[in-house]
Amino acid sequence: MRMLTIGAFARAARLSPKALRLYDELDLLRPARVDPDTGYRHYAVEQLEQARLVAWLRRLGMPLARIREVCALTDPADAAREIRAYWARVEAETAARRDLALFLVDQLSGTTEREPTTMLTLRHSAHSDRGRVRPVNQDTAYAGGRLLAVADGFGPAGGPASSAAVEALRFLDTEAPPAGGVLNLLEDAVRAATDAVRDVADGSEEIGTTLTALLWTGSQLALVHIGDTRAYLLRDGALFRVTHDHTLVQSLVDEGRLTPEEAETHPQRTLLLKALTGAAGTGAGTGGASGSYDLRLHESRRGDRYLLCSDGLSTTLPEDTLRTLLAAAPDPAAAVTALIDAANEAGGPDNVSCVVADVVEAVSGEEAG
Repeated sequence: MRMLTIGAFARAARLSPKALRLYDELDLLRPARVDPDTGYRHYAVEQLEQARLVAWLRRLGMPLARIREVCALTDPADAAREIRAYWARVEAETAARRDLALFLVDQLSGTTEREPTTMLTLRHSAHSDRGRVRPVNQDTAYAGGRLLAVADGFGPAGGPASSAAVEALRFLDTEAPPAGGVLNLLEDAVRAATDAVRDVADGSEEIGTTLTALLWTGSQLALVHIGDTRAYLLRDGALFRVTHDHTLVQSLVDEGRLTPEEAETHPQRTLLLKALTGAAGTGAGTGGASGSYDLRLHESRRGDRYLLCSDGLSTTLPEDTLRTLLAAAPDPAAAVTALIDAANEAGGPDNVSCVVADVVEAVSGEEAG
């Protein structure tokens, strides 16, 4: 077996020695031999193919944890499918950022060339269920003509906290938001929700809630998200997660220190890094800090189906099951029923809340958001 020093191997693979040392620590690309006296790493020429694959995937921007999954696959066809799925998600996220850029250009320049020619509206359904284990339901789910929201409370007054957060947003459902200021309007509403939760919690960090909400403008959905409640998009048969969990475990996955499979059984998988709580101040774990929640716009298309849910659904059912149930349901009400029933059939270990909304063409005389 022909061996290369770490420097020679790095040059051949177009990776830096520093990157190779990191990949060794993460068990992504182990050296073939380590000198027992000096600790110097040596690599086999046969490892160049895997090293180049890692380098190419990093150029794509793939997270290290996802790269480790791809490299562990023995069938090249399976690896190709994983890369294709990853890139489809990147394209969807890039499209959302592109649409936001176009929206801002239109607003700042005063142009309206990209106004939709087809009027769209939402068909929606929402339900919250106690599940089969918890003694009370601390979730709150809401769906209206413009506002969709799910909150998952925690602590002694978690139920009132989640209800207060959603109630503080409900005024958004009563009138059409201004096109140019929808994000500002939603941000103001979340500040009001933060205050409402603090009133319920009375200064306690042990009481609080997550919050994920979508506000419909007629062609776009403005998202606000904090915690581990989630939003998904079913488009053309593919399921995309719109939100990113604000949890300790997710941060470890992002850093490549845990695989997604390890995260599913990690003892601290429910530990939140961000939430709306009763704590005053602007710490990273509170919703009061500017930028502590995610806030952005998503361009919608006719035929899109959105799911908002608490972690009682997302941690109980795998995403493949979510996609199958969402795709099979004829309407939002049937989708909500199927999802909650499936979560309870799987043991119902937590409260489970679902909001499902379809983007459809508005019929004549119907208000289109």
